[in-house]
Amino acid sequence: MQRLGLHCSSTFVVSAALKSCARVLNGVTGRAIHTQVFKYGYNGDVYVGTAVVDMYAKMGDMGCSKKVFDEMHVRNVVTWNSMLFGYLKGGNLAEAKRVFDEIPVKDVCSWNSMISGYVRGGDVGVAGLLFREMPERDSASWNAMISGFINVGDMDSARGLFNEMPKRSHVSWITMISGYSKCGDVDSAFEVFNQMSEKEKGLVAWNSMIACYAQNSRPKEALGLFNEMLNPNANVQPDKMTLASAISACSQLGDLRFGLWVKSYMNRVGIELDDHLVTSLIDLYTKCGCIKEAYELFHSLRRIDVVAYTAMILGLGINGKALDAISLFEKMVIAKVRPNLVTFTGILTAYNHAGLVEEGYRCYNLMKNDYGLVPSTDHYGIMVDLLGRAGRLEEAHHLINGMPMQPHAGVWGALLLACQLHGNAELGEIAAQHCIELEPETSGYYSLLANIYASYERWDDAKRLRKFMDEKGLVKIPGCSWMDSP
Repeated sequence: MQRLGLHCSSTFVVSAALKSCARVLNGVTGRAIHTQVFKYGYNGDVYVGTAVVDMYAKMGDMGCSKKVFDEMHVRNVVTWNSMLFGYLKGGNLAEAKRVFDEIPVKDVCSWNSMISGYVRGGDVGVAGLLFREMPERDSASWNAMISGFINVGDMDSARGLFNEMPKRSHVSWITMISGYSKCGDVDSAFEVFNQMSEKEKGLVAWNSMIACYAQNSRPKEALGLFNEMLNPNANVQPDKMTLASAISACSQLGDLRFGLWVKSYMNRVGIELDDHLVTSLIDLYTKCGCIKEAYELFHSLRRIDVVAYTAMILGLGINGKALDAISLFEKMVIAKVRPNLVTFTGILTAYNHAGLVEEGYRCYNLMKNDYGLVPSTDHYGIMVDLLGRAGRLEEAHHLINGMPMQPHAGVWGALLLACQLHGNAELGEIAAQHCIELEPETSGYYSLLANIYASYERWDDAKRLRKFMDEKGLVKIPGCSWMDSP
């Protein structure tokens, strides 16, 4: 229109252009159109003015947005909501509350925006007070409050609101399933899923529940639900998210055969492998010992991100290819792909398997000092195991005592195992005491300490422990592992 020299005779055209600029965050064009608002004489129009306010707010330029807002002689509720949204988007809750209090007539969007702002800020209490004050609510109001309770881990309050809802939307059901999944309450998630009618159980609901099982170490149930989904009566077709969860479940079970069936199913129904699915298959192949196939997939990736590097490094580590894992980690650093905590779990495991103590220490310090990552108890456990296997037991004990969090039984168990390996009864007793306090029903800790006593010919102590195990009915269960072969 501009190039043809046509006069813009409609406020609707200007408003639509400004809204488009706001949607795609095109500030240059948006400002150019704003300057022409005066040329066309539309600067007094409430709809055009609101579009300008909204555009600047979405760009994050609240200075210009407020200036235009203050100059408007006529405003509607959408104008006020645009200002409110802008302050909330920028995290300025105080200014947002000021605007909210000044809105002459609030609509449901005004209330919902303010409630969501408090929820994002973690202040569920104030959000709840506003929710109760609302003259009318829609499903977004209820879902915002339910999400708020889920975010702070209060599933009881979230469930209470969910049960109160006069009419649940699809988002409400998915939010509850995801909330229970997040806190590990898989049975409650399935209970909610089962309450949905067959009509309500769309693809997202099935995906959420299958992912819930897979992410909470219930792979058999994940694959069982996946098989139900394949039934024609389910009236839903798996997509890439479904298949990624199914492959993840196969990885946890070491079930290569079913994983390859999933891959053939994708080919049959025409689902193209994307990088996310390829990474899932890499994890499956490495867990099943198929390193060559995993490497081929890894190098086929269009973009190798931190998840793909991590899956491959972990896979190499658990398959005894420590030096390959270390080499790949070095390539990852050179490629400027930032490792995460899981990546460091994999690379530290590789250093541990290779017995490279000093290199492991350097990597541990790199994680903290260069990448600013806080080691988890699992990282401490690997370091204790690394030091313990090398016979540096006092150093490992000192590392445990310096942990900023409570060590779990796995950390003390690594020290106990090292004490048996190197015959240190004094530290072995300390480690065993902590292990037994944390997991009193685990027989392995008693057996390890009894073996340490036996190595020192402290037969009475060893006999006492064996007798105690018999009296408590603690039986050492033999270890086993299995995986499907290719």
